Amino acid sequence: MLVEKNITLEKPSNMELTCQFTTSGDLNSINITWRKGDELLENNNYLINASGNTLYTQYTFTIINSKQMGSYSCFFEEEKEQKGTFNIKVPELHGKHKPLITYVGDSTVLVCKCEHCFPTNWTWYRSNGSVQVPVDVHMNDKYVISGKHANETRLKIMHLSEEDGGSYWCHAIFQLGESEEHIELVVLSFLVPLKPFLAIIAEVILLVAFILLCEMYTQKKKKHPEEGKEFEQIEQLKSDDSNGIENNAPRHRKIESGNQ
Repeated sequence: MLVEKNITLEKPSNMELTCQFTTSGDLNSINITWRKGDELLENNNYLINASGNTLYTQYTFTIINSKQMGSYSCFFEEEKEQKGTFNIKVPELHGKHKPLITYVGDSTVLVCKCEHCFPTNWTWYRSNGSVQVPVDVHMNDKYVISGKHANETRLKIMHLSEEDGGSYWCHAIFQLGESEEHIELVVLSFLVPLKPFLAIIAEVILLVAFILLCEMYTQKKKKHPEEGKEFEQIEQLKSDDSNGIENNAPRHRKIESGNQ
């Protein structure tokens, strides 16, 4: 069964790493070893004790530089190997995990903190493709680096443009190593917040135009049948007038023949 523990160090320290293992078998048949990563450590640097059916082992050493940082593991080799691991590393930094969103022309402040630790130095970098470029406050007056406390750093960026957007890294240096944190900056133009409203307005205009076209088509369709009816009525009247004239003509001839 794997047991893992994280240990944070920022300066040289004396270390005592202890593992224990309980078994119902023969304690003398269990082989105990220590490793740093894949490197087997000499057994004269650790102790082994037994109490009842429990084995104890302790590895004691002093960490004085970054090369000694890393993972240390104890192994109890029985029928099934048991392992305990200690991950020794420098403190982690804490920034803003979500992208920081701001607008063109504004100013913004990127903040990095290290809780319960005090780096010896802070540095800010900006990503340029796959390369990290240091932020030089002396060559560019749009950047200001400050910090109210030793365990935090602040990068102020003024007169923002869209080109200022991207990835920024705060870098902390400790006596036993280095640590960094990533902050994503998004710079928007003032038109970006208006885009949803402009899209809605465009949709409304299209809808109104469609309704007007439908109304015009409907009115036009109604007008044509009325013109057809007027034409039929005129033709009917003409037809009636023609019939009246034809009917009266024979009667008029009959009257003339009677007088004769």
